Amino acid sequence: MSNPDAPKADTLSDLIATLQAEAGLGKPRSPPPVHLWNPACCGDIGLEIRRDGSWWQDGVRFSREALVRLFSSILRRDEDGYYLVTPHEKVVIRVEDAPFVGVRADRSMNENGPAIVVTTNVGDVVVVDDEHPLRVLHDPATGEPSTYVRIRGGLEARLARPPYYDLVSWSEPDGEGRDLVIRSCGRTFSLGPSE
Repeated sequence: MSNPDAPKADTLSDLIATLQAEAGLGKPRSPPPVHLWNPACCGDIGLEIRRDGSWWQDGVRFSREALVRLFSSILRRDEDGYYLVTPHEKVVIRVEDAPFVGVRADRSMNENGPAIVVTTNVGDVVVVDDEHPLRVLHDPATGEPSTYVRIRGGLEARLARPPYYDLVSWSEPDGEGRDLVIRSCGRTFSLGPSE
């Protein structure tokens, strides 16, 4: 492992299990099948997720992390926006940027090469791969990068600065030396210009 704070683990599956335990998950969780639920929209009750990953209702911040984790498990992104969905209700939730924040990145080396593992503020742990790709957007005015990883469905996490800098430290120039790239699970992802 390249992250000095990374837990000691012999395999990628051991690393994932350790990170899930550290995130407060006794065992891996399967999110509810929100993609199968199609209740009518009940409206807007003033819910929002701000850029820093905090959850709010009508200007009041949620103070119970357990409630945030519960609600995050029933979050869905449809073509027209984000919703909290149960089999019987569907309510609008505004999302300022991405619904989750990637708070940690770890790298495991094995016989197949590196695997990057991202942990979110709500305890999701994903391996960057075909199903969970990285993408980077650059602010046109400042050039500042924002790096995202798909968590599930259309839901993404924006990486906070520390895990982004971990990715940069693990990156290398592409074949032409113009972009920095990172490798995970046999895939190559661009982090943007190497300057």
